Amino acid sequence: MRLDDRLRVELMRATARFTVSYGDDLRFAGGDLPRPERVRMPTRHGRVAVHLYRPAPGPLPVHVHLHGGAFLMRYPAMDDWWCRYVAATAGVVVANVDFEVAPRVTYPVAQHQAHDVAAALAADGTPVSVGGFSSGGGLAASVALQARDSGSFTPTLQVLGIPALDLSAEPRDGDPGMISPALRRLVRRVYLPDPATRLEPYASPLLAPDLAGLPPAVVLTAERDVLRGEGDAYADRLRAAGVRVVHDVTPGVDHYFLTEDPVRARTTMAMVADEIRAATPARA
Repeated sequence: MRLDDRLRVELMRATARFTVSYGDDLRFAGGDLPRPERVRMPTRHGRVAVHLYRPAPGPLPVHVHLHGGAFLMRYPAMDDWWCRYVAATAGVVVANVDFEVAPRVTYPVAQHQAHDVAAALAADGTPVSVGGFSSGGGLAASVALQARDSGSFTPTLQVLGIPALDLSAEPRDGDPGMISPALRRLVRRVYLPDPATRLEPYASPLLAPDLAGLPPAVVLTAERDVLRGEGDAYADRLRAAGVRVVHDVTPGVDHYFLTEDPVRARTTMAMVADEIRAATPARA
């Protein structure tokens, strides 16, 4: 790894808690929930921390959330606002996974850890849905593929928010928007240094040859986001494969689609919470 790449990534990680504030205006519900419980769960790549947001005592369905950060930023608290909202509004336990990121690890560690945590939470019959934003949205799609292929569990729903679904695509210089070509190249160099791995379906779910048998999906894309094409194409392919899809495009916004239009965000967030609640019935 190039020294300048390592320094850039380490700076991103060290400053995340001070620089990431995109959800501050979206704390519409769940502010009164207690501090999340921190547990450590085993995966094939060692134990990872999982932050559990519990809206009520007793058995509840679980929604596994996978944060963004381009596989470079290890800061699950960036989505504390979302985890609280979903827990309070959908009535589920939200498991916010603190998976490993580059440069400490490379693909497929984050994908495996995300799957293994979700599978473990579903092992006793608990209904489990999965979701995430940006790179976390790509991870959620990967978890659904891994679960289908291995038969480990059946997610009740996959929530793919502004997802990164094709890490093989060469970024084009001059692409406008928040997700710069330089950042996308950095992700490829640092988290997927072997070009062959970028073509694997668990890294780039859009390249999976067959999407049949996957769980229902909520796909959220943004009109001006450079990743929109990947999300739109995945929604189309899922629907063509017979998967139920709710595809919502926020008009006029870039990658931080909820923050840019907080008025519409209320409607979008409520819709997602409704879908999670409907897909994960209460345990008997």
